[in-house]
Amino acid sequence: MTSTYADRPWLGLLSPAQRAPVAPPPTVLHAFRLAAARAPERTALAYFDGRIGYAEADALSDSVAGHLAARGVRRGDRVAVMLQNTPHFVLCVLGAWKAGAVVVPLNPMYKAGEVGHVLHDSGAAALVCDGRAWTEYLREAVRGTAVRSVLTASDRDFQTRDDPRIFGPGPQAPAPVPPSIPHQQAGPADDPAAGPARPADPHTADLATVARRGHRAPDGPDLTAADTALISYTSGTSGTPKGAMNPHGALTYNAVRQVTSHPIPEGAGYFALAPLFHITGMVCELAACFVNAGTLVIAHRFDAGAVLDAFLEHRPAYTVGPATAFMALAAHPTVTPDHFASFQVVSSGGAPLPPALVERLRAAFGFYLRNGYGLTECTAPCATVPAHLEAPVDPASGTLSVGLPGADTVVRILDEHGDELPIGRTGEIAVRGPQVVPGYWGLPAETAEAFPDGELRTGDVGFMDPDGWLYVVDRKKDMINASGFKVWPREVEDVLYTHPAVREAAVVGVPDPYRGESVKAYVSLRPGTSAEPGELSAYCAERLAAYKYPRRVEILPVLPKTTSGKILRRELRDRG
Repeated sequence: MTSTYADRPWLGLLSPAQRAPVAPPPTVLHAFRLAAARAPERTALAYFDGRIGYAEADALSDSVAGHLAARGVRRGDRVAVMLQNTPHFVLCVLGAWKAGAVVVPLNPMYKAGEVGHVLHDSGAAALVCDGRAWTEYLREAVRGTAVRSVLTASDRDFQTRDDPRIFGPGPQAPAPVPPSIPHQQAGPADDPAAGPARPADPHTADLATVARRGHRAPDGPDLTAADTALISYTSGTSGTPKGAMNPHGALTYNAVRQVTSHPIPEGAGYFALAPLFHITGMVCELAACFVNAGTLVIAHRFDAGAVLDAFLEHRPAYTVGPATAFMALAAHPTVTPDHFASFQVVSSGGAPLPPALVERLRAAFGFYLRNGYGLTECTAPCATVPAHLEAPVDPASGTLSVGLPGADTVVRILDEHGDELPIGRTGEIAVRGPQVVPGYWGLPAETAEAFPDGELRTGDVGFMDPDGWLYVVDRKKDMINASGFKVWPREVEDVLYTHPAVREAAVVGVPDPYRGESVKAYVSLRPGTSAEPGELSAYCAERLAAYKYPRRVEILPVLPKTTSGKILRRELRDRG
């Protein structure tokens, strides 16, 4: 009898723990408080040489919550957080949830117009941001929005050993926060040094000062699994960014499933390689860490040398990041296998993972990089490679599987009409499960289109093999039409990654008067290697059909990427 998606053929490959029902806590805040109750002195946050224990982080975030409540933030209000991977980010997320608010994570690389769109669209009542960004451009960006309260932060808070690779030259940070913080009621004048405000300015205060004041968190009913935890704005690769409404229960479900799929000891270190404002970092790092009462190791922003140093200092057991981050780590002149010796699980997500990179890393550094697949709209992973297995490579296309769906998830492959295709056929990936969001903030028509009957239509093209392994071919919109033949960029990129000189690769379609579109590749080279464009084109021509290989190859020092590590094909496409 032929298996169907409803039969969930992947269940046979999951371990008993991965198949077993789970009972996640209602919210990440519940998980954090449970961890604080059973291990109050354990380090919750490690930031360079700074350490904040669970009890201390609980008190600091209580004070942030009390301040937000005193500034009028109520249950259901939105609090925008625009910070790098720093303790401030975690304390503000916890504090906003304690105040009953919804967190709106913002990319710190956003410009004024991008910030303004999200603040207007979400109706955010408060903003947490870097102090320099506030004075340089965000102060103007909030004008005309609903923002009435601003907390500013210094990246140098909560640690004393400045790293010039991260912070540049500057004064040493203040001493770490003392562990004992008395409680007091919040008042309006939290930051006497904030200076006089212009008439239209919202109230501003320094975040570290507020956190140390010892305000009590507001009383009130706990948030539930059904309440919205995040409004996560998509990257906007096709049109204006939309806010996916991630429920608290979706975060904790996926966090618990991460722990069962990748079991590591309670209290272990989770290194935040992915940005915490990205859904991968929020769920697979922050939420999973607190579910496991672990230590979240954060290091501001990605710098390969600083990250490698942090691996040696903190000896984490788990990390997840895009393939491009691991390429950069592998290319660093000081990297050795010892940098990765402490890791029990290393995962990749947020960008395609070439099979050649997996084997290159294993041969050079001794660890296996586990693939995974998810979207903002399904609260990060909907398929992972369990710790007891390795992902297969499809023999026909050379594509590495992104993993197996979870026990409570159903993944289907659909044709252009939305009808189910047989297993093995290629079409659009659709996902149904407890991690799928209910829709987009304030966009009922877009919600109905993307989530018919609650099932997410991902816009990704892929297929599933008879055992339940899922393969992602590419994005629907990135397909190249060369003389009527379909060319999926991923297939060409995977071939390029097998060339010993290629570090990064991206393939796009460019206008061609004869073919309509032709294939063009952009590559960056590994340090100490060389290759000519014609050589790389010929290399692909030997391994691909004539209509697939890139007629044009352009070599760049680095390829443009998002802060989450995805190579920006659209920018390369615009180059022509």
